[in-house]
Amino acid sequence: MAAVEEKNKLGNTQMRRPNAPLDLKDFLDGLLEEGRITQQDVDLAIKNRHVPEHRGKHVLHYVSDLNLVDQQNPGRSLDIETLTQSLSKQCGQDYYRIDPLKIDVAAVTKVMDYKFSERHQILAVEDQLNTVVIASAEPFLDSWESVLEHTSGKQIKRVVSNPVDIKRLTTEFYSVSRSIQSATKGQTQLKGIGNLEQMLELGKLKDPEANDQHIVNVVDWLLQYAFEQRASDIHIEPRREQGNIRFRIDGVLYTVYSLPMQALSAVTSRLKILGRMNVAEKRKPQDGRIKTKSPNGNEVELRLSTLPTAFGEKLVMRIFDPEVLLKPFEELGLINDDLARWNNITSNNHGIVIITGPTGSGKTTTLYSTLKTLATEEVNVCTIEDPIEMVEDSFNQMQVQENIDLGFADGVKALLRQDPDIIMIGEVRDLPTAEMAIQAALTGHLVFTTLHTNDAPSAITRLLELGVPPYLLKATVIGIMAQRLVRVLCPHCKQTTEVSQEAWGTLTSPWKVKLPKKAMHAEGCLECRETGFLGREGIYEVMPFTESLFRYADDKSDLPELRKQAYKEGMLSLRLSGAQKVAAGLTTVNEVLRVTPDMQN
Repeated sequence: MAAVEEKNKLGNTQMRRPNAPLDLKDFLDGLLEEGRITQQDVDLAIKNRHVPEHRGKHVLHYVSDLNLVDQQNPGRSLDIETLTQSLSKQCGQDYYRIDPLKIDVAAVTKVMDYKFSERHQILAVEDQLNTVVIASAEPFLDSWESVLEHTSGKQIKRVVSNPVDIKRLTTEFYSVSRSIQSATKGQTQLKGIGNLEQMLELGKLKDPEANDQHIVNVVDWLLQYAFEQRASDIHIEPRREQGNIRFRIDGVLYTVYSLPMQALSAVTSRLKILGRMNVAEKRKPQDGRIKTKSPNGNEVELRLSTLPTAFGEKLVMRIFDPEVLLKPFEELGLINDDLARWNNITSNNHGIVIITGPTGSGKTTTLYSTLKTLATEEVNVCTIEDPIEMVEDSFNQMQVQENIDLGFADGVKALLRQDPDIIMIGEVRDLPTAEMAIQAALTGHLVFTTLHTNDAPSAITRLLELGVPPYLLKATVIGIMAQRLVRVLCPHCKQTTEVSQEAWGTLTSPWKVKLPKKAMHAEGCLECRETGFLGREGIYEVMPFTESLFRYADDKSDLPELRKQAYKEGMLSLRLSGAQKVAAGLTTVNEVLRVTPDMQN
């Protein structure tokens, strides 16, 4: 459930006071004995303890606020997590970093009620078959142990955790649990009757109201929780009896909560209301949009999509952070020669610029960031999208609406009458859209669009397959960029390693690239939830469509030769771009191989 350190049996014997709160002097003496602080620090901490602003704070919270220098790590102060680890050693109890994503909230909140948890400042973090793991920042208070052992019927395993996390998460966990219980109060769990819709029709279940205050609280918690955890997507998935809520973080899905189906249906309805969708329509897919604020006060947009399934509506929310648009290309991972090539391509006044890659490869972010840099007051930027990913004030955005025959091709035709300088077409899916993009480029406009292909040269083949004549490709396409997202190694725990010649050869073939003297590998720590990775960054393949490449654009069978010529002109393959990041210690060989195709053939 979370990383647990081995017990240290060499704790400070002065601290072993039965059923007593943590003593500041004893704890400071333990830090002094470890060599973490000086005697002057001890004197300062004791002197300032009764200053009004520090009264009522837990000992660990108070000491961390003093920002004492860690004598074992000069230049770093003793934060509350380091102090909690030190306390665990002093008292001989395991240290436990509470990771909310790995806590079964529904299960742990049943171990004890909120008042008991709050009164004793403890929190259940794991409910196992015969044992319940209890987190506390008061390792010597034990009056509650016998009571909890009796009521739970299980053995108690004590661990030491950050008191700030315990206090915050106790409130959050019990609040959401209480809201869900209240929303489904009096509901009967029926088994073997069929799906939720059938039960509701039979009148055997009462569906909680979407505007019920308890459901509102659950939705508010869900959104804020997703923002705090850096989620890019929220999945709300109905099942036969229990629905799941999952977050996608750094490309990986985590189950964060299981809800009774009645509550899940109400949560979905609440989100549909916020997204201005038709709540009554559950048979057809719908799209919506929500604008809200993150915990730090920044505006965040969410794109909603529903899908009818066997057990009800599945809802997925894609989270778009407007701050991403303000990030320079270097922070997105586009650097050095690739950045210079991309800037050269996008500085043209007319022509077609294509970004390729599968869904979730970061095309939208790159596209919007590029348009944002080009959208000056002297330029008219117009887009046609399906759907509009992020609403941006400096663009004129239009959404495809197939129900009224407004597709990409018709949308571009309308945009051309709006005196645009730059046009963005969400995706070229068919020949009519490709023809309108070409017409726009031929009439003096700079056109950006996307395709789904494995690499940059394959975009030419795809357009030929759609039926675009080769001479029009040569006249309009000025550059193509393929991209992928690789997970970045966690800076807190990555460790030096050596790359084998075989693995390096697989990554860089057919080029002969010198093996880096050292690289880094994923170790795993509390900050990255033991994954070894924290965040993602792009790797790119930028191909200016030059005259020397034109002769390979007459026939789609010439793709291998087109690719070889592009490499000769300096284009780095996706894998070679990834190899640069491996050599820089940003990611691993396996991570690059995981997300990139083998384009040797």
